[in-house]
Amino acid sequence: MSKQRLMIIDDEKDMLQGLSRILPQELENIQVETFSSALSGLESIKRQPVDVLLLDIRMPEMDGMEVLTAVKEIDPWITVVMITAYGSIETAVEAIKKGAYDFITKPFEIPDLVRVLNKALERSLLIRENMNLRKKVSEKEPFADFVGQSPPMRRLYDGIQALAGTDYTVLIRGESGTGKELVARALHELSPRSSRRMVTVNCPAIPEHLLESELFGHKKGAFTGAEQNHTGMFLEADKSTLLLDEIGDLPVSIQTKLLRVLQEREVRPLGSDKPRRVDVRILSCTNQDLEARIQDRSFREDLYYRLNVVTLRTPSLSEITEDIPLLADHFLRSVCNELGLPLKRFSVAAIQSMMHKSWPGNVRELQNFVRRVALFSPEEEIGAADIRVAQDSLYGSAESRQDQDSNGKAVKPYQQAKEELLENFTREYITRLLGQTEGNVTRASDIAGISRTALQKIMRRYEIRSEDFR
Repeated sequence: MSKQRLMIIDDEKDMLQGLSRILPQELENIQVETFSSALSGLESIKRQPVDVLLLDIRMPEMDGMEVLTAVKEIDPWITVVMITAYGSIETAVEAIKKGAYDFITKPFEIPDLVRVLNKALERSLLIRENMNLRKKVSEKEPFADFVGQSPPMRRLYDGIQALAGTDYTVLIRGESGTGKELVARALHELSPRSSRRMVTVNCPAIPEHLLESELFGHKKGAFTGAEQNHTGMFLEADKSTLLLDEIGDLPVSIQTKLLRVLQEREVRPLGSDKPRRVDVRILSCTNQDLEARIQDRSFREDLYYRLNVVTLRTPSLSEITEDIPLLADHFLRSVCNELGLPLKRFSVAAIQSMMHKSWPGNVRELQNFVRRVALFSPEEEIGAADIRVAQDSLYGSAESRQDQDSNGKAVKPYQQAKEELLENFTREYITRLLGQTEGNVTRASDIAGISRTALQKIMRRYEIRSEDFR
């Protein structure tokens, strides 16, 4: 692994010399560069990316806050730790608002500095890895909608590429929420049939008495209510691709007719005595155990072998936990764009918390969870506490989640979960806010962007006293 680049900008040359000697011994795999001139440091950052910048706020040539702003314009994702004089906490807080990751107060002890820098380097490594992986995925234009570079995902990409140019019938299997329809879409878009629209049939969504007509079409007058000819999805998909989604729920009566179409490559619309040839590639998806359904005679074995010429399997999230940082970052950016929110980011602790959480709903559950966290987290950086609040509000506390798993209880009603989430968020936000301002209500209201009266009203509602923070 290449060394991470740590830059220090400070006008105290003696301190720079001391840190350049000590830090390489205390921190693993780093390259330390020091600059007593802010302008020289900025020029160096323009030439070569920096992982972590340790920046003094008070410098004669250029104020540290100005340097911070310039650095963020060069590289918005650089991790900046500010050095501030004792008693300048307000300035440090302002720096964090402007994009600094953390701050340390002079005079500092080396172990304290090492601890802060270790966290900063870890965050930077995580961000850089995610950005590199996103770039690799986006460079593969056919897979622009996919996120993930773990071995199971790379095997899936290889399988898609190998099968896309063929007309093989593909059965796509995987748990709910793992992106089976996304795989089908990629197979179609990479195929010679991509110039025509892929047609999708959601098998369980169409009533059984209408499904035959929807699939194969009908002639006018074929049955009561058939007032005009209907093409049917097989004929709509002629020269293209037909996706049979949730194929395991297809009624047995329709399975027999589907098998005939697959064997003869022709369809006979209801009410017609003339079959029509079709050139359709068949893809199908399921999260069910088709082999078990064959055993209980609810799925035809001969149809199974027709559909299962080749199988692709979408991995569950528990198999690709290393992709969770990349997925979470992707979903967070998307939801911020959708809702018009300022771009937010996850802390290292928040990412680790999500990586250790169980996701039975797989990628879809993670996506919905990230939407919820982004909506209710007030800060630009989403921390582990925000993850816990959202998790407890949706699923209950750890104890209640355990009861839910063992007793099969349903998740809380939406309105109840929402109200509890808002209450927990408000209480924690006001507590953190007053802790930051040491109980100064006026400063707290300024930071929160609400009036002092409104803040006091919230404090009374939740029985929070400013005296407890002084």
